[in-house]
Amino acid sequence: MKRIEAYIRVNKLEDVKQALENAGISGLSCGQIRGYGRQMGRTDKYRGSTYAVNLLPKMHVEVIVKDEDLEEGIEAIVKACQTGEIGDGKIFVSDIVEAVRIRTGERGEAALS
Repeated sequence: MKRIEAYIRVNKLEDVKQALENAGISGLSCGQIRGYGRQMGRTDKYRGSTYAVNLLPKMHVEVIVKDEDLEEGIEAIVKACQTGEIGDGKIFVSDIVEAVRIRTGERGEAALS
């Protein structure tokens, strides 16, 4: 099993959810976060004063998939989020050692579906 963690633009969350559903991948966790990468933030004007916004709003999306669904999951996220501009986000993949469904006690891949 693998964990796909994606840091994406806030406005792309619905596109990612739909793309993952279309790929047959169900279940995800998400939360709003703030951060920056190559963008290094931005500058805004408010009442005539210029100020720096160093931490930009992003979404953190986490999906646990079977090993055979990994590439399809990554592709779905990339296609849903890619604009070609700085700030599209990043995807990280890590191994999952075990999964347990608390309600039934199912373990491993059986706990994912």
